[in-house]
Amino acid sequence: MENYQPASPRTDRKTVERNRRNHMKTLYSDLNSVIPNQNSKLMDLQEAMPMPDQLEEATNYIKRLKNKLERLKERKEQLMGIERLSKSMSSSGMTTVELRKPPHIEIHDMGSALEVILISEFLSHFMFYEIIRVLQEEGADVVNANFYLLGQTYFHTIHSEVGESTFGSGAARISSRLKAYVHEFFNSL
Repeated sequence: MENYQPASPRTDRKTVERNRRNHMKTLYSDLNSVIPNQNSKLMDLQEAMPMPDQLEEATNYIKRLKNKLERLKERKEQLMGIERLSKSMSSSGMTTVELRKPPHIEIHDMGSALEVILISEFLSHFMFYEIIRVLQEEGADVVNANFYLLGQTYFHTIHSEVGESTFGSGAARISSRLKAYVHEFFNSL
């Protein structure tokens, strides 16, 4: 008959600790594998990067994703608000023309600056943001943007500076793009 000797408590602790470290290493590796790498050089650096730095990078990436998700949720809510307005108008049998006037947009070219004024009978943050996006696409730097309500009319004002390449024909191009956008936006309601 063999004598059975239980493992010493010290050996058990060592085994448990080794297993815990191996498990943590696997979890770190799994986390690091889902964080996108910018390029192969960065990937080589990450393999040599200390574990706390890898965790910090993962944390920052998750925070960026969270911010992006919040912006997308806000945009979805804005779009859903436009859709609800359109549905409520059509379900009541009213057309856009019966309910309200189309928005009016004015673009004032002041040399190195553009002033955009949007006047509408409904508040549309989406349209406001889209106008800012178009200005930025065309190389204009938005300096000031705001809106206010007077009676039942909203006045949106955007001041922007334009680069030398935007003078003249660039301002005309921006103006036509913005006017076409506002027209399409209103007709889509």
